[in-house]
Amino acid sequence: MIELPWLLPGSSQFPPTANALEDPNGLLAAGGDLEPDTLLTAYRLGIFPWFDESQPILWWSPSPRAVIIPGEEHLSRSLKKHIRRSDQEIRCNTAFAEVMLACAEPRAEDEGSWITEDMVDAYIELHELGHAHSVETWHEGTLVGGLYGLKVGSVFFGESMFSRQSNASKYAFATLCQIARELGIGLIDCQVHNSHLESLGSQDIERPAFETLLQELTSKPTSQQFPQGRHLSEF
Repeated sequence: MIELPWLLPGSSQFPPTANALEDPNGLLAAGGDLEPDTLLTAYRLGIFPWFDESQPILWWSPSPRAVIIPGEEHLSRSLKKHIRRSDQEIRCNTAFAEVMLACAEPRAEDEGSWITEDMVDAYIELHELGHAHSVETWHEGTLVGGLYGLKVGSVFFGESMFSRQSNASKYAFATLCQIARELGIGLIDCQVHNSHLESLGSQDIERPAFETLLQELTSKPTSQQFPQGRHLSEF
């Protein structure tokens, strides 16, 4: 049985990330809470919560880390062509809770979700405080795709995305990258490598390099606030 450092509610004193396990990759601590200050402290340190309803709060700092550098994302010609011709519409921060709940839906039969009710409540509170944001794809007045995450300084920490229509989540992702360039966001954190993220331009960096970037960028404000309402994409 794995024995982990246990955080008490109200504590944001995380163990050093160098203490994270190699198997499972990045598991660092358990317990604590999902209060805004706890979450913001964790993200600044490169730590995030990931657990299901049957578990206590689990905190992770995997290495290597999957990241996207705005301006180095991979957007295929076919995707750009689709976006230019699409009658889908991008909005920002108009349906944050709906995006989270859509991301929480099981992706396959009998598959659960790590986006628990407590997580939904916690990130909605962060959204209301101006830290968490959604990029949404709409079609004929219906939400068909999107993503959400946190902006801390000049870093966007991507959490999850969903799609109910062809390319809807990719359209939201492409727009996020455009917004990142416009605002001067220097890093999009994607957490853990997968082939889909790699196809969009993610690269893996080791924990020390990632944390060096965080130290610099999370304390650096962006030139503008994250956009609200309808957003015009340019591709």
